[in-house]
Amino acid sequence: MKKLQWNPWHGCHKCSPGCLHCYVYYLDKKRDKDANIVTKSKTNFNLPLKKDRLGNFKIKSGTELATCFTSDFFLEEADEWRREAWAIIKKRSDVQFLIPTKRIERFNECIPDDWGEGYSNVTIALTCENQDKADMRIPLFLNCKIKHRYIFVAPILEEVDLSNYLKTNKIDLVSVSGESYENARVCDFEWIKHIKETCDTYHVPFDFHQTGSHFRWKGKTYKISHFKEYDQAKKGMQVLEKEIE
Repeated sequence: MKKLQWNPWHGCHKCSPGCLHCYVYYLDKKRDKDANIVTKSKTNFNLPLKKDRLGNFKIKSGTELATCFTSDFFLEEADEWRREAWAIIKKRSDVQFLIPTKRIERFNECIPDDWGEGYSNVTIALTCENQDKADMRIPLFLNCKIKHRYIFVAPILEEVDLSNYLKTNKIDLVSVSGESYENARVCDFEWIKHIKETCDTYHVPFDFHQTGSHFRWKGKTYKISHFKEYDQAKKGMQVLEKEIE
C-alpha cells in the first residue's frame, strides 16, 4: 500500500512530555515560522479530492494517507474546519486515513453525526510516550467507537507496559519510535524489545519505525543521522526478531 501525507491544517500546542522537542516546532523554527500558530492549508486542504487532467483522483485508491502529522486532528482551533475534512474522508472511502492524536479526550465531541461504530477507512493512532500518558489515554481510546486502532509509543521516553491494553484484542498495531534532532532524548533498545515481547504475547502486530537521533544499545548510546533513523530501525527489527525467537 502506497503511503502519502495530507496535512489539512498545520501547527499545534505542546501538551505532553513527548512534545518537548517536537519535530514540527524544530522544523518550523528553521523556516522562521511559529508552530504554535494553527493555520488551515491554503493549497492542500482538499488534497484527497484533487484530480489530474484525465479527471482521475491524484491520490489513488488503496493509498494509506498519513493525516494531520504536522498538527493534531482534534485540536480546538480545527473545530471550524473538521466537519469539511470528515466529508472529504467519507467521500474517499477507497483511501485509508491514518490519524494520530494525543487528544483522545476530545474524540467523541469531534466525530461526525454518521460516525456510528466508526468509518471503515479511518485508523486512529493513539500517541503516548511514557507509562503515565499510556495509562491516561489508552483507557479512553479503548472506550471510543473506532474500527481500527493503533498505538504509537512515540517518542518513547521510558519502558512502557502495554499488556493490560493489548490483551483486550482491540489494538491492530503498536508502532514505536525514538526522538529526532540534536536535543533528542535517548531511545533504549531494551524498551523496544519489551514492547515487542508484549505484542508477541498478545499476537498484536509490532513495528519499530524510527530509532531517534540518540539510540542506546547494550548500554552504549549512538548518535544517528536523522536520514538513517528509519533504516537503522529496520535493522533493529531484524535483531529483535532473532533475539525473541
